[in-house]
Amino acid sequence: CCAQWHLRGRASGPPTGGLQVQLRLAGEKRKHYEGRVEVYYGGEWGTVCDDDFSIYAAHVVCRELGYLEAVAWHPSSKYGRGEGKIWLDNVHCTGREESLAQCPTNGFGVSDCRHTEDVGVVCSQKRIPGFKFSVNLQVEDVRIRAIYSQRKRVPVTEGFLEVKDGGKWRQICDEEWTQMNARVVCGMYGFPGEKGYNSRPYKLLTRRRKISYFGYSVNCTGNEADLSGCRMGRALEMKANPPCMKGMPVVVSCVPGRAFAPSHSAGYSKAYRPEQPLVRLRGGGNIGEGRVEVLKNGEWGTVCDDNWDLQSATVVCRELGYGSAKEALSGGRLGQGMGPVHMNEVQCSGFEKSLTECRFNHEALGCSHEEDAAVKCNVPAMGFQNRLRLSGGRNPYEGRVEVLVDRNGSTVWGTVCSESWGVMEAMVVCRQLGMGFASHAFQETWYWQGDASADDVVMSGVRCSGTEMSLPQCLHHGKHISCPKGGGRFAAGVSCTETAPDLVLNAQLVEQTTYLEDRPMYALQCAHEENCLSSTANARDSSSYRRLLRFSSQIHNNGQSDFRPKSGHHSWIWHECHRHYHSMEVFTHYDLMSLNGTKVAEGHKASFCLEDTECDEGIEKRYACANFGAQGITVGCSDTYRHDIDCQWIDITDVKPGDYIFQVVINPNYEVAESDYTNNVMKCKCRYDGSRIWTYNCHIGGSLSSDTIDTFPGLMTNQLSYR
Repeated sequence: CCAQWHLRGRASGPPTGGLQVQLRLAGEKRKHYEGRVEVYYGGEWGTVCDDDFSIYAAHVVCRELGYLEAVAWHPSSKYGRGEGKIWLDNVHCTGREESLAQCPTNGFGVSDCRHTEDVGVVCSQKRIPGFKFSVNLQVEDVRIRAIYSQRKRVPVTEGFLEVKDGGKWRQICDEEWTQMNARVVCGMYGFPGEKGYNSRPYKLLTRRRKISYFGYSVNCTGNEADLSGCRMGRALEMKANPPCMKGMPVVVSCVPGRAFAPSHSAGYSKAYRPEQPLVRLRGGGNIGEGRVEVLKNGEWGTVCDDNWDLQSATVVCRELGYGSAKEALSGGRLGQGMGPVHMNEVQCSGFEKSLTECRFNHEALGCSHEEDAAVKCNVPAMGFQNRLRLSGGRNPYEGRVEVLVDRNGSTVWGTVCSESWGVMEAMVVCRQLGMGFASHAFQETWYWQGDASADDVVMSGVRCSGTEMSLPQCLHHGKHISCPKGGGRFAAGVSCTETAPDLVLNAQLVEQTTYLEDRPMYALQCAHEENCLSSTANARDSSSYRRLLRFSSQIHNNGQSDFRPKSGHHSWIWHECHRHYHSMEVFTHYDLMSLNGTKVAEGHKASFCLEDTECDEGIEKRYACANFGAQGITVGCSDTYRHDIDCQWIDITDVKPGDYIFQVVINPNYEVAESDYTNNVMKCKCRYDGSRIWTYNCHIGGSLSSDTIDTFPGLMTNQLSYR
């Protein structure tokens, strides 16, 4: 989708004077107000070289696109290399020119540049009031204005469509309005589809009121991400009375996704149980964004970013109950996935019901998880941010949590009781505010002076699963507040961050290194002191043996920020026997369970030391335990616990022969925030005959089912031919 229009101007340098050209923004990984500057001249699109280009030239470009000004400009083909001619080089603008054609240049086609020097601009998102394109629709703002009882619904799904033009809100005549136009409007407001509506109340209102019409009809294909991407249609006869002789103002009625059903349908939404999805988002900090993953043969995998575009991203967003895509992200921008790459070179028409119906290349040769595709979707305006705030922090991303609640017919701000307050609850707060992930959850906030009028506790007993969109959706005490410590210094607080770590265990290494060892008690004294043996070891003499299920674990940080222990150096615990510090007293849980889920043996691993044992190519180690050094796991690095170190086991001395499930859980108490907790669990099937043990089918999260039913429709029929 590129903004285009005709511009005329006389340049002070030859040979551009008096020529008619077009401009557009194009390129990769961009939003609609940024991109590579391209010029249409002589029947061919070409680019602009970055030599001598300046912010003044960027201002000229952006103003001609209908934006107030430029925010920045980028050299060296930031938005990808263009093709064809390099039309302009050594562009010198003062910033006062009305068009790029008026700036002195070498002349059209006179350049010594390559496409590696293609220039790009970032424009302000604010439009010039009253600015009109001759091709693409350009208005200052768009809204759906609800009527009658619809006004009280959240989100607003139906109403008159109004566009702001020349500083005034105007309606569009529906004489040439199509379902495709409605589809685009609903998509930009976060809704996956459109539907019919009862026109009677709207016709009655239209007769009673004087209507101010927008001067043009609108033509959309249905694939546009925004109404501004649609083409401007026929001009209305504004002198006619009325201008929309055979019609009335456009009314749009949208279908919300299940998670965003209007509040009066809350009971229905709560009872709804979605079937197994084929597509999901992972690793996103906010609602409606994340890495795209698809399910095939019971295994989740990622999508390679080759040819990934807004059209394909929009299919994903609508499939998941959101609107059209705001951004189609590539290069593992929202974290790297794991497992196979299921889809490559995806090609969607934009109207598929599922990404799995799009054409794609099943060969992913050359694709790594560094190329995982992701999306950011338009989501409905639920007003979540208006009922929650952070107060007293040093910056907008931290502070005491204050919520707006209804009390005795009015709304009041108050605090949240910090009893049982943790990272999961903080994650929901940050998501509700659109601030990404939680970095810390605070149970004392005396150092943040919040709003004195909001000191009273208005919410207590908050327990979140971490997937809720707002704090009131979590379990809590309701109107019956119970907070023994009271608010004040014990009010709940959070700090938020745009990125988070994501720890993943190497399941294959666990499966390959599992074995049994019988070890005498006299060699297990330190481990015994650190509670790494089962309780029956307390009554045994030093000459007895313990049977240990040993294995190695390699924990990789797939996220976008380093994994750091919750506690600082000053609160690490020194263990004299092993002579080292524990920065996290419980870092992993090791469990052996019966097939019905009953725990039969357990172990735990304190973080003897979080450090970078191995790193991906090109990544430098940052954390080492030596000399009381900083602890953590860098993005792209792994912390490895070898099978032969203390406590790297489960004590199965008292376990009877049989079939079991072997489970490892990383960061089990959620002490440190991560972008995805669903991949913190590894499970294996396990068979023990009393003297030997076999582990098999080890994998991260998901089901342990061995069934391989193909839940990926059209895999063979939709694949592209191999190229």
